[in-house]
Amino acid sequence: MWDQLRESLPLFPDAASTIAGEVDTLYFFLVATSLFFSGLIFVLIFYFMLKYRRRSEDEIPAEIEGSTVLEIAWSIVPFVIVMIMFGWGSWLYVKNGRSPANAMDMHVVGKQWMWKLQHPEGKREINELHVPIGRPVRLIMTSEDVIHSFFVPAFRIKQDVLPGRYTTVWFEATKLGEYHLFCAEYCGTEHSLMIGKVHVMTQADYERWLMSGEGESTTSAGERLFSELRCDTCHRPDGVGRGPVLDRVFGSQRLMRNGERVIADESYLRESILTPQQRVLTGYRPVMPTFQGQVNEEQVLELISYIKTLGGDSAGRAR
Repeated sequence: MWDQLRESLPLFPDAASTIAGEVDTLYFFLVATSLFFSGLIFVLIFYFMLKYRRRSEDEIPAEIEGSTVLEIAWSIVPFVIVMIMFGWGSWLYVKNGRSPANAMDMHVVGKQWMWKLQHPEGKREINELHVPIGRPVRLIMTSEDVIHSFFVPAFRIKQDVLPGRYTTVWFEATKLGEYHLFCAEYCGTEHSLMIGKVHVMTQADYERWLMSGEGESTTSAGERLFSELRCDTCHRPDGVGRGPVLDRVFGSQRLMRNGERVIADESYLRESILTPQQRVLTGYRPVMPTFQGQVNEEQVLELISYIKTLGGDSAGRAR
């Protein structure tokens, strides 16, 4: 039914992801509920206006006694409807906020005024994203300057991209084709030019597209950078370095010197690279230097990608 409605009303974008249909169903429920009660209110206004109008100057209207049943009804019914909306929306929000364990991670960096994207295999794109159909994709995003917002209407996803931290969003494309990509947060004078396209391809076409260009994988680039920055002199796998062992660190719980416990996710690793004095691991001294200004956001993502693989695969990573 919704597909026929979209085809007849061109104002609706394509529904090209697994979550799109559920988002649309909730949206149409909200619109239908609003239209129903708006219409009911206007009908009752005109009905009461005619029924209880004053017919002469001498007419004295009769007193109307309150109705407890009516007052309870118009309190409970809206409450129930609003709670349905809240519960439905919350369930959908939580469902869309947890990416599948087999999702393919891609790195996104927003910059005035472009989207820079990198595939796990190392291939880079600007303002374009190629993805295979039927495979979950998780975007790990940050900004180099101001707040941006990654918005693909056909996938029904929109997520703010913030400087100084990571945000994530995921989708699984269900239709082949090209779809619009926008920045949905005003980010400067050329905000309207910060647009792009998402290309949904078959798995075979996607693999051929990946092979068409050369590029160092994010993990390999991170390993090379890890060595160039001499991180391996302190973070030694034998545990005798001045820094903690990084094997299997990703997704683990870490105890700080101040008693705080944190999960070693992407944001924690980024903070440890750029502002290491902010949180110091218990049992270690605050001797790690900051790499702020020495590595850009893309290089930070490459380092994190490499750290995820240390000590084994990242199948059990936190999401």
